[in-house]
Amino acid sequence: MNITEVRKVVGKIRANLFKNANSHSIGMLKTNFRGTGLQFKEHQVYSFGDDIRFIDWKILAKTSNPYIKTFNEERNVEIVVVIDASSTMLTGFNGVSKLQAAIEICCLLYLLAKETNDFVHALIVSDEIIHVSKNSGEAGISHFISILEDKNILNKNGHVNLEREIAAGVNNTQRYLSIMKHLNRKREIILLSDFNDFIETSVLKKILYRSNVHCFQTLSPLDEAKSLPYSLFASFSKSQKGSLSKYDMSGKDELRNEFGKKFKKIRVQDKYLENFVKEMR
Repeated sequence: MNITEVRKVVGKIRANLFKNANSHSIGMLKTNFRGTGLQFKEHQVYSFGDDIRFIDWKILAKTSNPYIKTFNEERNVEIVVVIDASSTMLTGFNGVSKLQAAIEICCLLYLLAKETNDFVHALIVSDEIIHVSKNSGEAGISHFISILEDKNILNKNGHVNLEREIAAGVNNTQRYLSIMKHLNRKREIILLSDFNDFIETSVLKKILYRSNVHCFQTLSPLDEAKSLPYSLFASFSKSQKGSLSKYDMSGKDELRNEFGKKFKKIRVQDKYLENFVKEMR
């Protein structure tokens, strides 16, 4: 876990979060996560450079003095981050696993949500469904990390536990129903997974057709290697010495072709935090 790097990325984009306070989209998150609308706040005297779209023409006609309307956006969006913590998410590049990248992206969203008065609700899908209650900012990160440590996904040093024993796991129906509970119009869903051992393609399609679902395929060089599929050896429980499972790491080309920009790639060998921010714009 590299929380310092997460904070650096937030610092770089903080200046842009409220750069256009009179527009219909306030900042990066508000551009992508729209709420129910705008609520009139007050009139202000027009100053050179203000957006002329917000001039109140009725007042101008009556007084010959230009005033603009200002607004508060009617929203406190809850961002539900679904993190795949299955065994294939433990592969990565140069000591950074796909799971670590997904966790850091979630922490990034906690910090950004604090800036925009929103909330993040994390949902970790592993051998159980782990709910982390909605929060934001540093408090949200602290609670999120403590839950991951309690569930042995992170060790006490804040690193992803690559030796964690994974039980049989939850089935596709349980995963689907857990995600579907959050698919209402006031919530935005972000999926962070390599989609190799997460959910069936037919079920995933039902989710991706929703306009408030944003899908980020987290990849390592192994996922895009030419010799596919590959085999992963893992010890799933104390009663088993280990098992060899094959995973199709083909990259889900059919989903990207069907859903286009909704199905985006995040590569751990690149600057994945910055690239996530770029993809959300």
